[in-house]
Amino acid sequence: MARLKLKEHIINRDWCKGCGICVHFCPKKVLELDSQEKVVVVRPEDCICCKLCELRCPDLAIEVIHE
Repeated sequence: MARLKLKEHIINRDWCKGCGICVHFCPKKVLELDSQEKVVVVRPEDCICCKLCELRCPDLAIEVIHE
């Protein structure tokens, strides 16, 4: 099975409430909460496109786009 290649993370900062669930479930520590307690992508090169962040977000605020 070929490894998925990340295109981008789409984060709707208006929808993000800063719960940190996506940060907790990310196996590669790609996401962090910023000073405004909103999720940001800090290490996109480490993303394996597992989509756990997208699946676990209760507010549907994050989407992982891959090739």
